[in-house]
Amino acid sequence: GDAHAEANQQLYNHFTNLVSSLPSSNGLGLGQVFLHSQGWHAYQGPMVGAMVADACFASRPTDIIVATLPKSGTTWIKALLYATVHRAKHPPDAADHPFHTLGPHECIPFLELQVYNYKTGRVPDLEKLPDPRLFATHVPFVALPRSVVASPGPGCKVVYVCRDPKDTFVSLWHFINKVRAKKGKEPLSVEFAAEQFCAGVTPLGPYWEHVLGYWRAHLARPEQVLFFRYEEMQRDPAAHVRRLAEFVGLPFGAGEDSAADAIVRLCAFERMNELRATKDGKTELAVIGAVDNSIFFRRGVAGDWMNHLSPETAQRIDAITRSKFHGSGLTSV
Repeated sequence: GDAHAEANQQLYNHFTNLVSSLPSSNGLGLGQVFLHSQGWHAYQGPMVGAMVADACFASRPTDIIVATLPKSGTTWIKALLYATVHRAKHPPDAADHPFHTLGPHECIPFLELQVYNYKTGRVPDLEKLPDPRLFATHVPFVALPRSVVASPGPGCKVVYVCRDPKDTFVSLWHFINKVRAKKGKEPLSVEFAAEQFCAGVTPLGPYWEHVLGYWRAHLARPEQVLFFRYEEMQRDPAAHVRRLAEFVGLPFGAGEDSAADAIVRLCAFERMNELRATKDGKTELAVIGAVDNSIFFRRGVAGDWMNHLSPETAQRIDAITRSKFHGSGLTSV
């Protein structure tokens, strides 16, 4: 009871003080972005949440964690995973599918934000959740809870999605400006935001180290870490849903011929965008507070960066991508 609550509060206070002492910058104008000793940036809330998760989260071999950088197809991969894992109980065509009342962010909560929420100072009891437990994270591979990374044997599963850095950047820039507008702040210029992105000072950035961390983990442990590219998912979503189902140990069986297609239809961008849960619901984010779920959907297309970036900025991002990914086996998208 009280002693437990006090211990939790002390844990949160300890990490909050620790994060406050780290180097920081006010790069994107939504509050300070702190630099972790492992080399990644985040706002205070997610960083504290990640540290508490590292200290407290006890993973199970049946857990599945979706990992992405913000604005890399997070909402879509959450929807596809949830619909795939729960397809026996909730057929994708069912009129009472949870997605009609809940958004994907409510179905698969963020570990460092919605689960270990530093505002409440409470460490949640995740033991009561039935298997398989589904969680999401934006933290880099090095910052995953140690119980996730160190789990011997099969360990829990991690599904990573990366997206072209230029599209990731443009989507993030739009998102930040939507939030700034709500706070009555001037929009950030694309040039200034690109400076920050290239310097790695974006939430959970640098982009390149984030992608490489999960890519190397996938090469080392393909049975534990699945690596998807957003652009390839868009080209053949059903094939990715089948790979996803196999990876999490729930492959499509005989008589499920059309199930993957039905899941793709259920989770299609246009459809998710139309659902009441998406239009009306809110999701709690650090720094920003509660935001409308509709803010998570913009265009979801590949190559939209061409409409926003100057050739110089695009070339600069491409040059960084080539040099960072050189020799890794990862080609730029």
